[in-house]
Amino acid sequence: MFQVGGLVVFCGLLAQTTAMLDGMAGLALLPGLPLPMQDRSTGDLSQENMPQGPVPSMDAAPALPTVPSDLAGDFKSALSNCLLSGNLLDSIKSLPLLDIVKAQGSSSTGLLGGLLGGVTSILNGLIDLKVTDAQLLELGLVQSPDGHRLYVNIPLGLNLSVKPSLLGTLLDLAVKLNITAELSVVQDGQGSHLVLGDCTHSPGSLSISLLNGSVPVVQNLIDTITGILTGVLPELIQGKVCPLVNGILSKLDVTLVHNIVDMLLSGTQIVIKI
Repeated sequence: MFQVGGLVVFCGLLAQTTAMLDGMAGLALLPGLPLPMQDRSTGDLSQENMPQGPVPSMDAAPALPTVPSDLAGDFKSALSNCLLSGNLLDSIKSLPLLDIVKAQGSSSTGLLGGLLGGVTSILNGLIDLKVTDAQLLELGLVQSPDGHRLYVNIPLGLNLSVKPSLLGTLLDLAVKLNITAELSVVQDGQGSHLVLGDCTHSPGSLSISLLNGSVPVVQNLIDTITGILTGVLPELIQGKVCPLVNGILSKLDVTLVHNIVDMLLSGTQIVIKI
């Protein structure tokens, strides 16, 4: 019985010694890190005997300042969220397109004249015209060649419902339009700020198409409406988007804006994921 008890004690001491050696071996893998001092009176490895302070880096080179891993993505996300929370889409859906189109048509004598008695007679047969759906698509970001400005592409997708009196069904038009906002840095007595420069629709970005097939009976009406919307819709949308972007810039996260400003002032190229 004594021998068995002695064996149990010996195995326990052996396991404790092995664990201590494994821990010391792990510490020894760090170059230049001193091993913990052993208390000669108790044989314990205490916290007060452990080396204090941060563990030195294994890389001898000094740490470089880090840049946010997805600065462009964070910026686009913040702008998109602010545009949506600023009721951009609701304001677009509330545009009085019927009144605008009829007013524009009556003042555009000669525009597409001769079709079904002229523009005015065509538009008189229009009962309703409104935006039934508006979507903010994924924003794009382009940096100027000198690195000191950002161009934010704001793509919008709209569905328009057209109700002509001579047709028993509604016509659906799909509209796509890009608004481009230029952002730069201004330095004054209060520091550096992001400001809105030019804000306009991208030339040639407007497209209007009929969703529910070809309707020859009212093709002249569709052509007339499309011609008028091409002239007025970009400015109407621009008038909703640009003031909202201008107001957003002062409300963005301070740290995010600071990082963008630093990049633009230095002309550093921001990594933009496509």
